[in-house]
Amino acid sequence: MRLLHTSDWHLGRSFHRIGLLDAQREFVGHLVRTARDERVDVVLVAGDVYDRAVPPLAAVELFDEALHRLAELGVPTVMISGNHDSPRRLGVGAGLIERAGIHLRTDPAGCGTPVVLADAHGDVAFYGLPYLEPALVRDALGAERAGHAAVLGAAMERVRADLAGRPAGTRSVVLAHAFVAGGAPSDSERDITVGGVAAVGPEIFDGVDYAALGHLHGCQTINERVRYSGSPLAYSFSEAAHRKTMWLIDLGADGTVAAERVDCPVPRPLARIRGHLEDLLADPALAAHEDAWVEATLTDPVRPQDPMARLAKRFPHVVSLVLDPEGAPEDSFASYAQRLRGRSDQEIAEDFVAHVRGGRGPDEAERAVLTAALDSVRLDETLGETAR
Repeated sequence: MRLLHTSDWHLGRSFHRIGLLDAQREFVGHLVRTARDERVDVVLVAGDVYDRAVPPLAAVELFDEALHRLAELGVPTVMISGNHDSPRRLGVGAGLIERAGIHLRTDPAGCGTPVVLADAHGDVAFYGLPYLEPALVRDALGAERAGHAAVLGAAMERVRADLAGRPAGTRSVVLAHAFVAGGAPSDSERDITVGGVAAVGPEIFDGVDYAALGHLHGCQTINERVRYSGSPLAYSFSEAAHRKTMWLIDLGADGTVAAERVDCPVPRPLARIRGHLEDLLADPALAAHEDAWVEATLTDPVRPQDPMARLAKRFPHVVSLVLDPEGAPEDSFASYAQRLRGRSDQEIAEDFVAHVRGGRGPDEAERAVLTAALDSVRLDETLGETAR
């Protein structure tokens, strides 16, 4: 059975205030053409269909267009909600849409109920595990603790229990939206840390033939059976080096996995350039970036006059300016964003405590208070998005 694994469309998202809807529409067309030309049997979308819980109308219209085009193609699609999606909104009409071959899985209670599709070698059970907010789903899944590993483990127990009751030789695929250890994050993913622990081990998916993951925006192989497709477009300059692709997966009769990357259209390349302003304006080696979206980091000791306007004369698509003056103190406000990059909310909060107390960080009791406060804020945010 041939699968096309994608995720993290983030329909409605912009890039430094530049609308990406046309590029996202081009991707949808590319997805449909790939499914047709490569004779794909099933399309998998592993969460974050939308960029926010209440997406703009244009994004909803594009999603509707994508569903119609996939249904017209006659290729079944299995899709889950991610941490950016509103599960209830995305899941509206799921029962009716399923009649057209579009299988939306947004309810955690349905983790153990697969979509069963067949090829010449027998059944393949597709289990959709939407993003599992621990505090919201712990009781429903019977998890022992309110952590990512606990709730995802409880969901996988349901998957294995259902699979054990199916005929021998039934192959299995899990779609999940989670942060799995070994994956490299980028700046454009929303932090899903709970209790100070964000990642779960890939062994949590032991027993299934393929785990199609979403959440991290870089295409990555955790192991041969556990992969991230990544986002189809770059959503931050931290993704400048990413090759944006989808996974074309051939699932053999015995559950073996063969994988191939399929490139996605690139609306405009990204470039990060760094140096003194005058050097950036004159360096012939930077000519290759003149048509790219550019993030320029200026290292001039003194801020130059009108830097964006001057940069735009050579790089008309410069969209981000970072000041990192040479000789500035290490804790300069100019480099604040860089110092926060890649750090969790918990780490930032603990660093702040150490900063205001002259280097003395929180003790274990204070760290627990910070953890509880951050988890409470994240839960309130999730509940608020669900209610809107």
